[in-house]
Amino acid sequence: MSFRRIITPVDAVLQRVLALLMLLLVACVTWQVVSRYLLGDPSSWTEELARYLLVWIGLLGAAYAYGCRAHMAIDLLEGRLGKSARAVQRAVIALLVLVFALLVSVLGGGSLVALTWELQQVSAAMGVPMALVYTVIPLSGLLVALYACAEINDALRSDVR
Repeated sequence: MSFRRIITPVDAVLQRVLALLMLLLVACVTWQVVSRYLLGDPSSWTEELARYLLVWIGLLGAAYAYGCRAHMAIDLLEGRLGKSARAVQRAVIALLVLVFALLVSVLGGGSLVALTWELQQVSAAMGVPMALVYTVIPLSGLLVALYACAEINDALRSDVR
């Protein structure tokens, strides 16, 4: 199974979502500055929205960076390994990332979303259900898990060649 058929459209959608979220963040902060300093009446909801947008951008951006291999990595050992050992190392690291993403982000984040939905928590300024804000945690975990599966597949296929 070629993960590229799945990853390419996911990357395209994620790029557009991140660009839209960044655009919204810039517009939100700009409006906050205009309403505070030019109009003298600061908007009450823009600070909260900017905070939530920043969280979404951070988590989705981290997932995208992992998928593009643009994240920080310590590669001291990698250069000293042979091709087969390097492929095994890549697969093991991706497997650890997969387990972490599924356990912490998907299961833990999903539990947080379920709990806040059950408790009907809403944000202070906007009145938005906090479960919607926290939905980014399991979503980014699923994306990291997908990218980790693709990395495992690529590593194992590169070892075969």
